Amino acid sequence: MNTARVMQLRWRLTGFVYISCSLFLLFQGGKTSFMLFVILNVLIVYLVMGKWSGIGFVKGTRQLSGTGGANDGVLAAGSRLDVKIDLKIPGFWPLPYVLVHDRLERRGAQSMQFEVSFIPDIRRQGRVEYSTPPLQRGRYTYLETECVTRDIFGLFEHTGRFDSPSSFTVLPQTVPIRTWSELQRGLKGPYSHAASARAAKETTQINGVREYLYGDRLSRVHWNATAKTGEWKSKEFERESVPRTVVVLDRCGSAYAKPDQFELAVSVTASLLEHGLRRETAMGLVSVGATADGFQPRATAEQRKLVLNHLVDVAADGSAGLYRSLRQASVLLAPGSFVVLVTPHVGEEVASAMQWLERKGMTPSLIHLPAGDGAVPDGGWHKQLRARGWQTYNVGRLQDLPGVLEGGAS
Repeated sequence: MNTARVMQLRWRLTGFVYISCSLFLLFQGGKTSFMLFVILNVLIVYLVMGKWSGIGFVKGTRQLSGTGGANDGVLAAGSRLDVKIDLKIPGFWPLPYVLVHDRLERRGAQSMQFEVSFIPDIRRQGRVEYSTPPLQRGRYTYLETECVTRDIFGLFEHTGRFDSPSSFTVLPQTVPIRTWSELQRGLKGPYSHAASARAAKETTQINGVREYLYGDRLSRVHWNATAKTGEWKSKEFERESVPRTVVVLDRCGSAYAKPDQFELAVSVTASLLEHGLRRETAMGLVSVGATADGFQPRATAEQRKLVLNHLVDVAADGSAGLYRSLRQASVLLAPGSFVVLVTPHVGEEVASAMQWLERKGMTPSLIHLPAGDGAVPDGGWHKQLRARGWQTYNVGRLQDLPGVLEGGAS
């Protein structure tokens, strides 16, 4: 039974009680019936006046702060969001308490509702605070906020709404990768002369200032920029060359056993791109599903923004296998590139894809995502791939990615 129906029944019951009390006074008379009639009238006036409590004209503002490092409305997956709402209720009628219903909607998914309460102060103001659960990758928007108050008997409720538009983006979760030797070895594959030199060595020419990375030598610290900003900064040197790497994200829906496996694929892809772009390596992305999306290899901050913006909305909506997807995206894959496949596919499907890439003059490498957490699949087809000189890695959890790549485990 909905709220409107319940309220209608309660008002009818109140009317019935009032008529009964009036008849009792009319036919019975006496002090008892008169006192009962007066008390009932006072209560009814109180209940009716609750409609003018001012809750219908409530106003509020929302403040957001992320525990996972929110910056300009952007958070990392797994972060919690701390929310503060300041409310102001006009009027003078006393309010025992106010329930606040706040709704957060994720694009393409169900909305989450949060309920908190507060007691207005003498100025009919108040603040409520709450924290969201760890948020998944996606785009979020706050919907209209509803405020509810009831009388002291809890019989009737009155509602008001206000809109304080707030939206933010949750990027895929990433892990820092210190080094990946295969990235440099793979760049020396066939047709290496068709691209710029693969040795991405730094020159002595300073190209700018970047954020300090853990492990940077003391000689790299830019002391002037550090003193001005109050944060650690490092010198950025020009490079002799800009190698080209393309990460291929497999979006075939039937290949993923569960949604978490696809989220792992997106996080692995984002981590690889972050690793390369942080070192000014020309990184590209090929993502083929219901649509074929691709980003040519570049080593710019704008490239990072574009690929991460794509990974926020990407879904496992493809129907073609890995090999067919690569054939469809052939124009996005240039000879001489180092291509990293991120896929849960196994066996002949992967072998055909990597063989096709090699025929096209590219150097393929595989990051395989087994169905279970940390589970190692049948290694027969892995041995066949490695026998052909192709490097393969198994990543069952995102936390394992740095160790697998840095240690060369496969």
